[in-house]
Amino acid sequence: MSEKTNAIISEVKKVICGKDYVILQALAGILSGGHVLIEDVPGVGKTTMALAFSRTLGLDYGRVQFTPDVLPSDITGFSVFDKQSQTMKYQPGSIFHNLFLADELNRASSRTQSALLEAMEEGQVTVDGNTYPLPKPFTVFATQNPSGASGTSLLPDSQMDRFVIRISMGYPSNSDEKAMLEQRKNGQNPMNAVCCLSSAQELNIMQAEVSRVFVSEPLLDYIIALVAKTRVHKDLERGASPRATLALASMSRAYAYLFHRDYVIPADVQAVFPAVMCHRLLLTPEAEVNEKRASDVVREIVKSVPAPKI
Repeated sequence: MSEKTNAIISEVKKVICGKDYVILQALAGILSGGHVLIEDVPGVGKTTMALAFSRTLGLDYGRVQFTPDVLPSDITGFSVFDKQSQTMKYQPGSIFHNLFLADELNRASSRTQSALLEAMEEGQVTVDGNTYPLPKPFTVFATQNPSGASGTSLLPDSQMDRFVIRISMGYPSNSDEKAMLEQRKNGQNPMNAVCCLSSAQELNIMQAEVSRVFVSEPLLDYIIALVAKTRVHKDLERGASPRATLALASMSRAYAYLFHRDYVIPADVQAVFPAVMCHRLLLTPEAEVNEKRASDVVREIVKSVPAPKI
C-alpha cells in the first residue's frame, strides 16, 4: 500500500503550500505509529495540516484547544452515577479518536498535560481504577507555540520523549504565500477540495507494513551508535533515551516505506535523525551561553559517526 502515500501527500499539499518536507516527516510519524509535535508561531498552518491529514486518511478526528482551564477529566473521561442502573457509568473523554489534535498543548497546566502520558505510551486511559483502550490507529497530533511565548509553559521531559518527532512549519516563501492567496480567492476554502483516500483500517495495514520493513544488522548498529553519541557529547547534559532509539528505528522504516522500499538505507536514518532527536536533548549551560542549538549538535553527530556501506 506504499503507493498510496504519494496520493495522500498530494492531497495534503492542496492546503499546505511549499512544505513538502514537513508533510513527508509528519506522514512518516503517523505511519510509524508515533505521535507528532509541531512547534511554531501562531498562524503558519499547524492545525490546518492536522485537519488535512485526518480528512485524507479518513480518521475519526477530535480536537481540544488547551488552556489553563482544561481539566484532565476533559481528556480522559470521568465516571458519573446513573440513577436508573444505580451504578457508576463511564463517560469517554475527548481523546477517544483515531487522531487527537492537542492544540497549543503547552498552554495547559502540567496536571492536564500529564493526562496524555498513559494514552501516548500504552494506547489506553485509566479512570477510577478501570482501563479503557483507545481506538486503533491512535495518533496525538500536538501543536505548541515556541517556549517563552505568552501564556506557555515547558512540556515535561517525559511527555516530550513520547513524541516520535518534533517538526516546525516555518514561514512560507513569497511564491508559496501568493499560491495560498490564490487558493482562497472568491471565498474558496481549499480544505473542501481535500478528498478521503484511505481509512482507519487501511492505515492499520500500512502501519503493519512499515513495522515489517527490513533493517539490516549494520544499520541497527548505526542507529545505536548515533544515539549513543548523544549520551557522551561534550555539549549535551542529557542524551537520548532508549525510547529515542526505538523511535529512530521506526521512523527510518516509515521513511523507507514512503520511498517504496522494503528495506532501510543510511540516508533514511540521517533524514529523520534531527526530527527524532532535537527535542529530546538537553544542552549544557556552556553550550547555551555559546548560542549552540540542539540541531547544531545533531548535525555534528551525523558527520562524526560513519555510516555503513550498504
